[in-house]
Amino acid sequence: MSYLDLIRFDRPAGWLLLLWPTLTALWVASSGWPGWHLLTVFTLGTILMRSAGCCVNDVADRNFDRHVQRTAHRPVTTGAISVTQALSVGAVLALMALALVLTTNALTIGLSVAALAVTLVYPYAKRFMSMPQAVLGVAFGMGIPMAFAAATKTVPMTAWMLMLANLFWVLAYDTEYAMVDRDDDRLLGIQTSALTLGQQDIPVVMLCYALYLSISALTLVQSAMSAFFWIAIGMAMAQVVWHYRMIRHRSREGCMRAFVHNHWLGLTVFIGVVMG
Repeated sequence: MSYLDLIRFDRPAGWLLLLWPTLTALWVASSGWPGWHLLTVFTLGTILMRSAGCCVNDVADRNFDRHVQRTAHRPVTTGAISVTQALSVGAVLALMALALVLTTNALTIGLSVAALAVTLVYPYAKRFMSMPQAVLGVAFGMGIPMAFAAATKTVPMTAWMLMLANLFWVLAYDTEYAMVDRDDDRLLGIQTSALTLGQQDIPVVMLCYALYLSISALTLVQSAMSAFFWIAIGMAMAQVVWHYRMIRHRSREGCMRAFVHNHWLGLTVFIGVVMG
């Protein structure tokens, strides 16, 4: 059970936040159905790498987690799983993901190495960056150029624009996540976007959502999307309004609920692309 807790098995929202933009990119790059091979590689690879990232993150934050209400019961900080065991699990999961990537092409493999490097750096970013969520945005967006590389053997400007849009989405939802731990992080001296932004946190979150949807729409308009895509963008905008209502009082419960429900926003955009 401790190992399942380590990889957040009971909290699929984490890997869904990675999966939807990756699959969106895969569908755009493939101009439709990407085939079972690439769908399997990127779906399983996303789940494996998110799980591996959790292992690395829990080891890096083990001395902080015990002082934070939300993370105090994680298995590494409580001693239920040792540092060596957690890193071993993470290494095995990363190697399994690599085995999947090796079935693609050289460009995709090279990008996967860069993705791994950013994944390893992120847990330490909060020690020296005022907005560590930006590093997470890069890490969570690497599946986008990888999808294009796997499908087309190139990484066009469309891929980088979608990655930029995704960066703003990550800044939005991970700031909501950071708002949950604001008081604990302030006492620990940890830097997060929620603390850096202060009372401007909610306006910036809303701006990031707007940039995410605007850049996504402007980038994909060249793909001759049908009315279904624009309906999906409208539904995503409605969800952003719902998120505002959840976080406007900055309560722990409301901010956590908003973060968890972000995967529905990503799913909405993905369905719009598939149908469009």
